Amino acid sequence: MNRAQPQDWYRLQTKGDGITLIDEPHIEEFYRCNIWHVRGRDGDMLVDSGMGVVSLRTWVPLVTERPLEAVASHTHFDHIGCHHEFDCRSCHEAEAAILADPTRAATLADPYVTDEIFTTLPPEPYESARYAVKSAPATRILQDRDRIDLGDRSFEVIHTPGHSPGGIALWEEATGILFSGDIVYDGPLIEDTYHANAEDYVASMKRLLDLPVRVVHGGHFASYDGERHREIIRNWLESKGL
Repeated sequence: MNRAQPQDWYRLQTKGDGITLIDEPHIEEFYRCNIWHVRGRDGDMLVDSGMGVVSLRTWVPLVTERPLEAVASHTHFDHIGCHHEFDCRSCHEAEAAILADPTRAATLADPYVTDEIFTTLPPEPYESARYAVKSAPATRILQDRDRIDLGDRSFEVIHTPGHSPGGIALWEEATGILFSGDIVYDGPLIEDTYHANAEDYVASMKRLLDLPVRVVHGGHFASYDGERHREIIRNWLESKGL
């Protein structure tokens, strides 16, 4: 398989509302994390940071322009790979230990990280067998209903366990924007990881169902509107007989 050049690893798309999608187009779509950069008056927020196989800070100048809080929606390998590059790092208390000690098993790098998840391999010296997320201990521990304040905008932390114990969504009531992480997005949802919990998943989906969302930016796949958000959750709940 060919290798990508580092300058070609990331792709940026402006989404409006001061939000930029950063993603890694050489990763197969199912495994490709959405990295969300949010511009605020007093500072910026980064929701997730990708696999970490190419430096975000080196190759995406947007993330170095202003003070930035790097928030982990949860601690699977595809979402926290570059968290160690940032001085201000946040995650839910239930997964803080994984962010500090991100073993291949705890982050799901085992068994998912193989050459097959790429369409083009990362630059040398990357090797899938040696891939590991770097330690990035949280500088801020988040709990349900905490707020991330960017000055002119504020996001409420919604604890959404189910996919993983410390999963969170971020809700901006003033604009109707929801960053949903991996609990819900417009694609195949993963409910069978080693620390998933079916009962928690149902409770989290019910909690998100009635939010008056205008747009949802998920951890994977394309963004969607409030009508689609409710359709996805209702269909999922019906599939469980609920």
